[in-house]
Amino acid sequence: MTHTEQVSVSDRTKDANQDHWKTYDDFAAGIDTYRMPGADLSGRRIAFTFDCATRLSLDFVDGDSVRWTSAELLSATDGSLDPYDAVRVRDDVIFLNIPLTTRTEDAVTVFWSDTTGRALLVHSVIGDPTPGVPHVRQSFSAGEVEGVVVTGAKPGPTRDLVGFREVVRYSPSHLYDHVFLSTERYCWQCLQGEQRGHGDVDMATTWKFDETGLYLFTFREFVIPVASVWLHDLGYALRTTGVFIGVGADGKADHRRAGGHIYPLGTIKYPDVQPV
Repeated sequence: MTHTEQVSVSDRTKDANQDHWKTYDDFAAGIDTYRMPGADLSGRRIAFTFDCATRLSLDFVDGDSVRWTSAELLSATDGSLDPYDAVRVRDDVIFLNIPLTTRTEDAVTVFWSDTTGRALLVHSVIGDPTPGVPHVRQSFSAGEVEGVVVTGAKPGPTRDLVGFREVVRYSPSHLYDHVFLSTERYCWQCLQGEQRGHGDVDMATTWKFDETGLYLFTFREFVIPVASVWLHDLGYALRTTGVFIGVGADGKADHRRAGGHIYPLGTIKYPDVQPV
């Protein structure tokens, strides 16, 4: 895997109001209301080669389970059987999340295009609590669908969203404001919902998946032990499909599906000195 994000913020202090913040369980309830329908990949077999020679093979047993094999990723050489969640974001683009049960602290998320053969892998890991570091770490890797003639640019980190502001409606009671401050951080505030009045600046990663408005967007929170993975469609659809991985009230890994409608509010253009 490449482009591992484990950024420490040693001088970060906890705001007194954060003692009263809602938990992961509180804010995540119902956040999948506007998610796109799930896709049944039963019977399909597909393999990917990612950077650093990481190979991942998927054999979809039925509409709920996938047998995945990867010697390089978590040493899964024996064909681990786990649940999966898939969404056909576009006719030829699939968002796939594998909330691992065979390895409870991990989740594997893959996007790919059947047309261009391009793919992107995100590995999310719940680590040990460390002051000044997000509880969930993530790493990212671009790849290709084996057996497909690859076209278009390789997915990679982007500055396209720096200065972009959006409102995202996840449900009738979930409305959030996002501002992409730099290539490393984004700012959020809850306009409606359990977290109304709360906001923060957290670590974020954005990659351009292709030239048609598809972007990877992930964030890793400091206050709440949670991270997310999103496929933002900023083309005509203005939809986002995503997942959360974090620690629930019982102290165990908690995977949640999510999705919503994007309402762009505009983009700030810096005249000279640019953010990182």
